Amino acid sequence: MKEQLSLIKEKTIEKIEKVKSLKELENIRVSILGKKGELTSVLRGMGKLSKEERPVMGQLANEVREKLEKYLSAKKEELVNEVKKIKIQEEKVDVTATRGSLEIGHRHPLNKTMEDLEDLFQTMGFSIIDGPEVETVKNNFDMLNSPKNHPSRDLTDTFYINDDILLRTHTSPVQIRTMLKNKPPIRMVSAGRTFRFDDVDDTHSPMFHQIEGLVVDKGITMANLIDTLDVFIKEFFGSDMKTRYRPHYFPFTEPSAEVDVSCFDCHGEGCPSCNYTGWSMELLGCGMVHPNVLRNCGIDPEIYSGFAFGMGVDRITMVRHGIDNIRLLYGNDKRFLEQF
Repeated sequence: MKEQLSLIKEKTIEKIEKVKSLKELENIRVSILGKKGELTSVLRGMGKLSKEERPVMGQLANEVREKLEKYLSAKKEELVNEVKKIKIQEEKVDVTATRGSLEIGHRHPLNKTMEDLEDLFQTMGFSIIDGPEVETVKNNFDMLNSPKNHPSRDLTDTFYINDDILLRTHTSPVQIRTMLKNKPPIRMVSAGRTFRFDDVDDTHSPMFHQIEGLVVDKGITMANLIDTLDVFIKEFFGSDMKTRYRPHYFPFTEPSAEVDVSCFDCHGEGCPSCNYTGWSMELLGCGMVHPNVLRNCGIDPEIYSGFAFGMGVDRITMVRHGIDNIRLLYGNDKRFLEQF
């Protein structure tokens, strides 16, 4: 048995030294030290030895096992290191290589203005509500108390899909949807794209953006509307901005008004930009929600009242950044967009 153990050791060590892969090494380990391995089989035969030989052979067998396990472990480490070296060499990255720089984008000035407006109104207690851009004639005109002969209903002013469906001309239908779905008190704003048939020039586009607000509750008055808009204008444009309310007509509000703000350049002092009037262009329209609109939405105007307002986000963006042509907002000119 001594010669047999010695032979197993020598043959195994020789095989281990020639191994080229971890799989081959594992096969050798199993064939020698596994449950059915050569060394294991020899150890099972130790029961046939005399009492005197058994401890001597047992010690020798353990020494052979330990030596083979040491050789196997050392060879495995050697093979693993070789695999790592090959992998590192194959996956080597030249950190000195010149790579194209990655440009980081940013929000479009129009979207940024819209988000800033929504954020401001949220701090004032308004909820942000979205609505579809493809609307029904009922929500876009009828429910908003728009008369049948109103110019905005003409095919020359509005994009109709069919007799009952159109591209919304304002974001006001979201107010209708909100009042139909929710009972007062209501405090919401909605921003998004709107569509009207306009010839493209420096200040007009057939697609533009609006943000509209609505408040409905008991005891709402024109004073609440004026205070809300004054707070918004001072917070968004500066604490020194002044407002001026001029009577106007909107089918869905009564009374109605247009709101002017003091000149953004001279702040009311008078300059060439405002023709020395101290006032900038009309910023937004507003008014008290018409009782017919409340009735159309199932709200009793004898109990509840409300106010609404709306403004063009494109116009505010242009004023905010000193942009003189609305085409620049939609031209996707990288040279223009990189300025913001």
